[in-house]
Amino acid sequence: MDALKTSELERYLRSLWGPGTHILRCVPIGKAAPSGDAKGFGYGVPLRIDAEVDGKPRSAVLETMSPNSFGHEHRSDRAQALLWSHEAYNDLPRHARSIDVGATRFSGDLVSLGDADEFFILMEFVDGENYASDLARIRDSGTAGDLDIARADALCDYLVEIHRIRGTEPSLYARRIRELVGHGECIMGILDSYPPGRGMLSAAALKDIELRCVDWRWKLKSRAHRLRQVHGDFHPWNILFRKGAEFSALDRSRGEWGDAADDVTCLTLNYAFFSLQRSGRMEGALERMFLRFWDRYLKASGDEEMLEVAAPFLAFRSLVMANPIWYPRLKEGVRGELLSFARRVLEAPRFDPHRMNSYFED
Repeated sequence: MDALKTSELERYLRSLWGPGTHILRCVPIGKAAPSGDAKGFGYGVPLRIDAEVDGKPRSAVLETMSPNSFGHEHRSDRAQALLWSHEAYNDLPRHARSIDVGATRFSGDLVSLGDADEFFILMEFVDGENYASDLARIRDSGTAGDLDIARADALCDYLVEIHRIRGTEPSLYARRIRELVGHGECIMGILDSYPPGRGMLSAAALKDIELRCVDWRWKLKSRAHRLRQVHGDFHPWNILFRKGAEFSALDRSRGEWGDAADDVTCLTLNYAFFSLQRSGRMEGALERMFLRFWDRYLKASGDEEMLEVAAPFLAFRSLVMANPIWYPRLKEGVRGELLSFARRVLEAPRFDPHRMNSYFED
C-alpha cells in the first residue's frame, strides 16, 4: 500500500474509537514533516497518528510488514505474523498494547479484524470422483484400461504445463527446501507425529531418516534455477475426475513456488503405494502406469535433473504413507517397505524410477 487517504483512516478510527474522532496529523515515524495523506506509509513504514477523541488527545501507530526472505514472502505469511502480534502483545506485561489488527482492501478501505476468531475460505463446488478410487480399483482388479492410461497422461501433461512457469525469487526455493525438511506439515512434523514404536518405527530409525533429509537440504537449497509454479500437494485425493480425462485439482498447499519434483513424486508414489497394498511390490498395471508417467514427464519437460533432487520429496511422501496416524489399517509389511524406501532413496545420489523394487528391500 503506497498511500493512505486520511479520510479513510479517520473513518476506520471512528469505527474503533467513536464518531467524535478527528485526525490532527499523520507522520511516518522517522520523518519530521507532517502530511495530509500518509504518502510515506507503506510496507514496513510505521505511521504515527495523532487524533482528538471527544476533545481528548489520543495517539497510535499504524504499521504493516515488509515482504522479506525470512518467511514473509507471501501475503498470508504477513497476515499470520500480524494476527499473532495482536494477540500476543497484549498477553505480555509492559508490552505496548495492540489496539486492533486489520487488512487493506484493493480499494484502499481499511477492514478491522481485531475481534476475529477463526478464518474461513468460501470456494466453488466442484463435482467429480477422487482419483484414489481409480487407483483402488486398479489395485483390486490388477488391470488398467484405456481410460486409466488417458487419465494418467492428462495428469502428467498438466504438471508439465504448470511447471513451465519459472519463479523469479531465489529465496523462495531455499525456503521451500527448508520447509520440506523442517515445516510442521512436512518431514519433521510428520516424524514428530509418529507414535512410539520399535524396529523401523523406533526413534533411532526415524532420526536416521531425518538426518539424511537434513543433508539433502544442503545439497538442494542452492538450486534456485529449479524454482517453478507448483501445486504442492498433488495426490489422488486432491484430484477429482469427471467424464473421461476431465479433472479439477483441489487444496493447493505451501506456496505457489517450489520444485517440480514435489508434484511429480507426490502423485507417482501413489502408484507404488497401491501396488504394495496389492502384492508387496511394484508390478503389473500400477508399475506400468508409474513408469509411463515418469518417462512421459521427463521427455516432455526435459528435466532430467529432477532425478538428482527427487529423493527428499519421495522420502516425505513415503513417511506420510507409512505413518500409523494417517494410515492406521495399513499392513505392517507395507509400512516397513515404505520406511525402507525412504532410507534407501535418501542413500542413493540419483533416483532411478526403473529400480523401484530395489528401494523397498530392507
